[in-house]
Amino acid sequence: MSLESWIDWIAGYGDWFYLLTFVWTFFEGETFVIFAGIAASPAFGILRVDYLIACAWIGSFCGDNLYFFLGRRYGHRLIARFPRLKPGTDVALDLLHKYNTGFILAFRFIYVVRNFSSFACGMSNLFWPRFMVLNFIAAGVWSCTFAGAGYLLGEVFTKAAWPIKIVVLCLFATLIALAIRTHRANKRRVAEVAAREAAEAKAAENSPA
Repeated sequence: MSLESWIDWIAGYGDWFYLLTFVWTFFEGETFVIFAGIAASPAFGILRVDYLIACAWIGSFCGDNLYFFLGRRYGHRLIARFPRLKPGTDVALDLLHKYNTGFILAFRFIYVVRNFSSFACGMSNLFWPRFMVLNFIAAGVWSCTFAGAGYLLGEVFTKAAWPIKIVVLCLFATLIALAIRTHRANKRRVAEVAAREAAEAKAAENSPA
């Protein structure tokens, strides 16, 4: 889908797009928020960036607290029912134990692991009000970062001179490359944990009673 098609799609929702932003970011949505940020830039002026940030902030915060609740209330039962959740959850728990506050503030930017992070936090002994405070701060940083990135892109690629466009494009290409590298590293880590746990389970089955 081209940028023009995205902008037309966003414009078609009018003010209802803010509700859509809340729902979308309840689950995830960096790319969604970036394109919405472009639509909010003065170059297009379709959205209000403050409303966009607020809806993305609240949506992301509420989604993470739902996953925390599921982890706290049903975590072990869900892992028993869906064993594929265990390796990612174990990696997230390991990072939580190592970095604690830093992990809670940063897990939205840790690809692959972030899908398990709030759920894993719920399964830990983390005090829920503490998680809520830190998660609220993290959701704000996340929404400002990606909405702001889109806002900046909208300005740069419609008004800036070509040398500035090239510099910004190189910067974003570097960030994308780092994100891909992190994604692959975390995917390998989850796969390694899954393989180790499978080997341990098999060894336990074959060991004499």
